Amino acid sequence: MIHCVEFRLGNHIDPIHIPIETEYTALVVRINENGDPLVIYVGKRLRNKNEYASMPSFDAKQLNGDYTGLFSSAYTPSGTRNLLEPAIQVIHADGNPSLELKYVSHQQDTLDQSHGIGLTTIHLKDPVYPFEVTLYYKAYYKENVIEQWTSIKHTESDVVRLQKYSSANLYFSSTNKYYLTHFHGNWAREMSPEEIQLTAGIKVLDTKLGTRADLFQPPSFFISLRQPLNLVDEDYGEVFAGTLAWSGNYQIQFEIDPLRNLRLIAGINPYASEYFLLPDKEFVTPSFIFTYSCQGLCLVSRNFHRWARKYRIPQGEGNRLTLLNNWEATFFDFDEQKLVNLIKDGKKLGVDLFLLDDGWFGNKYPRNYDSAGLGDWQENVQKLPHGIGYLVNEAEAIGLKFGIWIEPEMVNPKSELYENHPDWVIKLPNRSEYYFRNQLVLDMSNEAVREFVYDVVDRLFTQHPKLAYIKWDCNAVIYNAYSATNPHQSHLYVDYVRGLYSVLDRLRKKYPSVSIMLCSGGGGRIDYGVLQYFSEFWPSDNTDGLERIFIQWSYSFFFPAISICNHVTDWGKQSLKFRTDVAMMGKLGYDIVVSKLDENELLFSQQALHSYARLKDIIWHGDLFRLVSPYRHEHDIASLMFVSENQDKAIWFTYLISNRYCAGSNGVVRLKGLDSMRAYTIQEINIYPGTDSSTIIFQNSLSGDYLMTFGFDPMVDTRRPSVVLELTTHI
Repeated sequence: MIHCVEFRLGNHIDPIHIPIETEYTALVVRINENGDPLVIYVGKRLRNKNEYASMPSFDAKQLNGDYTGLFSSAYTPSGTRNLLEPAIQVIHADGNPSLELKYVSHQQDTLDQSHGIGLTTIHLKDPVYPFEVTLYYKAYYKENVIEQWTSIKHTESDVVRLQKYSSANLYFSSTNKYYLTHFHGNWAREMSPEEIQLTAGIKVLDTKLGTRADLFQPPSFFISLRQPLNLVDEDYGEVFAGTLAWSGNYQIQFEIDPLRNLRLIAGINPYASEYFLLPDKEFVTPSFIFTYSCQGLCLVSRNFHRWARKYRIPQGEGNRLTLLNNWEATFFDFDEQKLVNLIKDGKKLGVDLFLLDDGWFGNKYPRNYDSAGLGDWQENVQKLPHGIGYLVNEAEAIGLKFGIWIEPEMVNPKSELYENHPDWVIKLPNRSEYYFRNQLVLDMSNEAVREFVYDVVDRLFTQHPKLAYIKWDCNAVIYNAYSATNPHQSHLYVDYVRGLYSVLDRLRKKYPSVSIMLCSGGGGRIDYGVLQYFSEFWPSDNTDGLERIFIQWSYSFFFPAISICNHVTDWGKQSLKFRTDVAMMGKLGYDIVVSKLDENELLFSQQALHSYARLKDIIWHGDLFRLVSPYRHEHDIASLMFVSENQDKAIWFTYLISNRYCAGSNGVVRLKGLDSMRAYTIQEINIYPGTDSSTIIFQNSLSGDYLMTFGFDPMVDTRRPSVVLELTTHI
């Protein structure tokens, strides 16, 4: 603990500076003479932390300056002198709609000395009302990531109504130009980037979908300072990146204030979500996670990847299973024998696990199509007369593990669950039901529903202890939001997510090592709030090889390769080799009919899986360097590489993304991340059987210095639309 100062109304104190630092980044909060907490700096860490005190404030003393003294507030209150967007808005028990937040004390503690994790806590209080806010900043020194959240509580005589309750409130005053890159999309079009220059006023990123909240707008973004984001050279430029760890409605606001500085406010969306906070109860917001780089976009990504693998994603530094999924082979049309044959095909292919997808359950209302049976989680006796256990044993007998698909938060109106528990369903009284994919959402704010969902999953594991994998889907958004049991309808959106997290937390504690895939009709729910419970996620139902390059590329900005599930399917017009090469840049899997592969296709796939088993550690745990972006229209290729931690090995992927005349690499690509003093051998892998040997690349003894300074041509063109190269150092 380095500081503990009590501030009382009417007192004036000497300014206090609270630096939250990582190895290369600093966020500095100044407590001014009036006890107001102000963010005076976000950027590169100074060597001498005492110099933060020399940084200017943008306050009311300046001509045409901050008339309120709160433009740069670390947590902007509402209802008194603030003129801009607040971070928090409340109505006190006596009806007063104003709030002031003054500094009380702070402490800075080391949570983990060996890993360099520190926690800064800043305590604020209203000088009139017994209302307190605590700001938390968790700094991961080595990973250069800061995680921020807020705690709100009071001891007033009755309920205080929280009308807005943000997680973070940051201020950027080092430049007057800010370029925002955010992402948008829809089903099969996830994570499309768009860059704009922020101008006077407010730009808002938000969602109101309740579940599957990321469908239109993921909660992740970049801010490039002074100039547009540099996608040509990702090692250049000043970049701030942030993401909100919340799986429901969120709101992120970017406000250019009258001084041309940027205010950033991120948290739960206050839309239809006024929260009634009882005395002595604590409201804790989700985390806002951010990192900063003065060396471009690529470093920002590596910061997120290292942090996520080490601290957020279960088994993030461990292993994953390659799998064969039956969905695109059978859809709902399967029986026990067909599945047994597919399991044998998985063994022939060479994967680790067979995944049984949708359609295995329901008897009164069989799950033979997507409008019936959802919610009735008993094996369908017509399809599976010997049950799930028989399939698990069949898989084990030939050396494969077994996984299964579930969607426990949802229900079809045509189901026994809906007939027996209509009060468990989110729907408005006196309104017609409105369906998303023929289904409705169960009310996870209801304790009985939470127990039901937990039991669905727990029963699968207790009845089948050898079950090794769960695919957890979420295909519907919330229409007609109303809870039959929640005493406050405005709590539903918040309590739903908290209820989901509580179930997942129980399951993770009981089954800490089981692999669980997060799916939401593709990438409809991908954030670091829910990913603390899932080992991997399904980024999109769009598995077209060309489309997947763009989708996976965008996800790689924020999420490590070990968490991104990429399956080889029959989508798209590209060759099997191309689709396999694209899928290998993350967690490889298959969703194909193995029996329909010809001799060369099967041999190639078996060899690719063998190579992947040898190289996956570099892809999953190495450092990612994006070399040529597919989003730059002047390029015909996309190129990226993964480099091992000790720089002795690397895997380099290059793909043709244009079909124009003479399209191709057409010259060298400069590599990154290698050891300039070492010599590397370059060997092409994933070569399709029968390929002319003259096109196969083998280059012995080129230095890292040469490869990073001059470069190397992967020789990608219409005859070689995807090339995978392995780099190894000489012993």
